[in-house]
Amino acid sequence: MATSMVTGGTSGIGREFVTQLAARGDDLVIVARDTARMASIKEEIESGYGVHVETIEADLSSRDDVDAVAARLEDPDRPIDLLVNNAGFAVHAKILDPAALALQDRAFEVMVRAVLVLSAAAGRAMKARGHGAILNVASSSAWINTGNYSAIKGWVLTFTEGLANELHGTGVKAMALCPGWVHTEFHSRAGVTANHLPDFFWIAPDVLVRDALSDLDHGKVVSVPTPLWKVFIAVASHAPRGAMRFVSRTLSSSRDKDDVPVTDGGEA
Repeated sequence: MATSMVTGGTSGIGREFVTQLAARGDDLVIVARDTARMASIKEEIESGYGVHVETIEADLSSRDDVDAVAARLEDPDRPIDLLVNNAGFAVHAKILDPAALALQDRAFEVMVRAVLVLSAAAGRAMKARGHGAILNVASSSAWINTGNYSAIKGWVLTFTEGLANELHGTGVKAMALCPGWVHTEFHSRAGVTANHLPDFFWIAPDVLVRDALSDLDHGKVVSVPTPLWKVFIAVASHAPRGAMRFVSRTLSSSRDKDDVPVTDGGEA
């Protein structure tokens, strides 16, 4: 029986990964800050799917907590077969805002450094066994230029592609998941709304996760859900950089006025 670890597994995309991985028979390790939610999910998943759920209380902005999770990933007696680096949050702040520096620092710790440290720990352990997979939640924001969040998710995308190159031929897979707007708690937690966006822009979490796991099984390195977002990414990938900066300025201006959210639905 496989064991999967999901960071930020108590809500949003992470919670859906927990459900679908349990449904296919995986034991789970959930990493999150909310102990009450983890306890409730553990009871629900174990009784509903007959799998074992381990919970780890950790704040991934704490380097000591990240090191503890990394040690769990490298424990040879309790192997992890799939790591889902999902923990994250919206960075709804201006780059020039000095009051937002603490938020920007925390974003780097949770969505950059923790992804680096945990991916490396999982990659070492999996490479030694000759099998395993690492799925890092990036974002379609990686193709645009809306502040630090886009830069962070662009890093996750590039980092994961580099990781996949390093792991090529070892039996270990690495994939970046790049969702668009997903129906989760992500946006309400960030204090942003998007009630005016048409329904076809949105992705249901169950569809997103099902497609992501299928792409991972098929060895894809970058997973973009739904035909609409595949078209968006294809256009963004081939458009002139100046055009994408213009689009990004337009989106940022609209967000400032109407609270249009950043894309994806990861949770801290």
